Amino acid sequence: MLMLSCKSSTLRVLVVDDHELTRLTLQLALSCQQNIQVVGLATNGQEAVDLVKRHQPDVIVLDLQMPVMDGWTASDRIKAIAPETQIIAYSSVEDANGKDATQPGNWDVFCKKDVPTKELVALVRQLGSRITQ
Repeated sequence: MLMLSCKSSTLRVLVVDDHELTRLTLQLALSCQQNIQVVGLATNGQEAVDLVKRHQPDVIVLDLQMPVMDGWTASDRIKAIAPETQIIAYSSVEDANGKDATQPGNWDVFCKKDVPTKELVALVRQLGSRITQ
């Protein structure tokens, strides 16, 4: 029996940030890119976990400091249910692992919020290409 896999070349991205302007700006910047679809917006880590179960994004842009559930906890829960999902820790904190030495983050790459949009988009694409390989 011949089985074919037709994985879409469109990257599914989830944006998670408690600041509305940041969320909406990231949504706009990413949605304008060819082959990138923003499949959801979340305001905290718990919403992110729920949306990962529902939409199975390829890449998540995840703020670290949020109410309800922070990015450290959310990244652990997301990787437990979707280990292939690539997570960008997107934060203004200087040392992402400095929150608590016993609680390093479970993400694939750290990106400071002051990065140029072009670089963030390139990073999303780079991580997304890991999924399609």
